Amino acid sequence: MSGNEVDYLYVAEMIGVLMAAGLAAGFVAGLFGIGGGFVVVPALLLVFSYFGVEADLIAHVAIGTSLATIIVTSARSVHAHNSHGAVDFQIIKDWAPPLIAGVLVGLVLARYMDGRSLKWVFSLGVFFMGLHFIAPVLQPKKPIASDMPQGIALWSIATFLGGFSALLGIGGGTIAVLVMTACGRPIHQAVATAAGFGIIIALPGAIGFAILGQGVPNLPFGSVGYVNLIAVAAITTMSFLTAPLGAKAAHSLNAKALKRIFGIYLVATSALVLYNTLTG
Repeated sequence: MSGNEVDYLYVAEMIGVLMAAGLAAGFVAGLFGIGGGFVVVPALLLVFSYFGVEADLIAHVAIGTSLATIIVTSARSVHAHNSHGAVDFQIIKDWAPPLIAGVLVGLVLARYMDGRSLKWVFSLGVFFMGLHFIAPVLQPKKPIASDMPQGIALWSIATFLGGFSALLGIGGGTIAVLVMTACGRPIHQAVATAAGFGIIIALPGAIGFAILGQGVPNLPFGSVGYVNLIAVAAITTMSFLTAPLGAKAAHSLNAKALKRIFGIYLVATSALVLYNTLTG
């Protein structure tokens, strides 16, 4: 749907489908202890494609909207983890400037990339993340450092993380946890602090995509630039209901098996997005 006329049946149907996507996204994210953009972006690609959004706009809207949902879900996660004293705010403070710098680089790249190119980046990024979960060769058996990176190393890693995450519409939790545990931080502290990284990445990322999409015609109803507010509201609301159910289910299943299943899901998602990109 485009133009100034509002088809309320279309809007109601879109809200219903987005709410269903939010229920699924919340459960899967809770089940695997990660998810966010890895779950939301593919769901939005399918939903917006189903509702006839122009092919070259879908990837930008899906990624911008995903980043906006991460602001809410990461804030909720930080609040929950902080009640247990698990969040290291000093790390978040140290990493914030290079993370934001990386997001700005990612936004500049997104500005000059068409939807097809953005889907390629997402597909390849998700594919390699999926391989990591299936066979975590990058995860060291023991910490390789006694403290977090500083100076050039910090800026290099964090800038890459910010840019990579902005282009994929994710919060960067997977890479952040990998770095922190490799530097001797306990896993619970790493997961809790990585949620804070999600806010630092998603807030400027979502604002940037909203600005980049100003004046772009034929965006789906309810969009502010490349951020669809209807999708943000539907997905965050519904995911709040099902994320605890997914987390509860996860505790009854084998952790290693779960990670491999999630890796297979990511590789399959990558293949579907790549197929969609190649077939138009």
